[in-house]
Amino acid sequence: MRVLITGGAGFVGSHVADRVGARGHEVVLLDNLLPQAHGTGYQPTDHRLVRGDVRDETVVAEVLRGVDVVCHQAAVVGHGVDPADAPEYASHNDFGTAVLLAQMYRAGVSRLVLASSMVIYGEGRYTCADHGTVRPPRRRMSDIDAGRFEPVCPVCAAPLRSALVPEDAPMDPRSTYAATKAAQEYLASAWARQTDGDVWALRYHNIYGARMPRDTPYAGVASLFRSALERGDAPTVLEDGAQRRDFVHVTDVAIANAMAIETPGDPGTLTPLNICSGEPHSVGDLARELARAYGGPVPRVVGGARPADVRHIVADPAEAKSRLGFHAMVAFADGVKAFASDPLRAPVS
Repeated sequence: MRVLITGGAGFVGSHVADRVGARGHEVVLLDNLLPQAHGTGYQPTDHRLVRGDVRDETVVAEVLRGVDVVCHQAAVVGHGVDPADAPEYASHNDFGTAVLLAQMYRAGVSRLVLASSMVIYGEGRYTCADHGTVRPPRRRMSDIDAGRFEPVCPVCAAPLRSALVPEDAPMDPRSTYAATKAAQEYLASAWARQTDGDVWALRYHNIYGARMPRDTPYAGVASLFRSALERGDAPTVLEDGAQRRDFVHVTDVAIANAMAIETPGDPGTLTPLNICSGEPHSVGDLARELARAYGGPVPRVVGGARPADVRHIVADPAEAKSRLGFHAMVAFADGVKAFASDPLRAPVS
């Protein structure tokens, strides 16, 4: 097959390109090489790279010629700096997706693998001993400042138990980035219904691994910790470090994409899948294990939180295993140890 990967020179996209190419497919990459994601950039040697913007109809129409499947990774990612980033996020992530979908329709390309994200869930799933599954209210900054980090039951204010989030959990985006990822899914779902196309929406959890960008506010927490260690600084852990996430290695994410590319979905349907390790850990665990593997200073736990931060978000991996046969192979301890010496992208100049 000929596979178009948008954002194909980026952190995740480049790994997907290498994996898909190794499985015998022809790969075409489209990437705008935005500096906040690339620094000095990534130059693939085995794939055709077209430098262009997914919002440019002419460029997208050209790269879609002869394509069988599109793997849409291109996006501005992360929390950003502040809400003033909203136009940039919406333009790249949502308008760019709309342009891509329109040109896929015109080109007769009916299969899409969409890079979605666990951030669309907002807070994870919680249960109350008396009231069952509940959706906790937004955490108040006054509680966070006082060191009260755990969400409480909206009915009785009792402590809650964090549970695995399934794909049918409601969307509740808490940041601009999260809102744009939810919008991408809605756009792709509408496109699938209108065209009888099929979409796998891969909801990535916390990805880490080689080629992450460093020293940028758009990077993931693993990269922020590693960047601090490279500077000789202690990683800074917000809240109390007990907030739980699912850290999944980028090579596993690449395998999941390759499986989705090779597996037709249900016509007229967007099918969401959690792409995760199934092995939740705390943010503090990550900071400590990475500092130990790197041989750097012990992490500093400083309290506080960013306004869009959620407490716990861990996923149920069962559907991805059932539908694609995907299960993560890289154990947390092995992945973090390797990440301590993995090459990262040069800082933005």
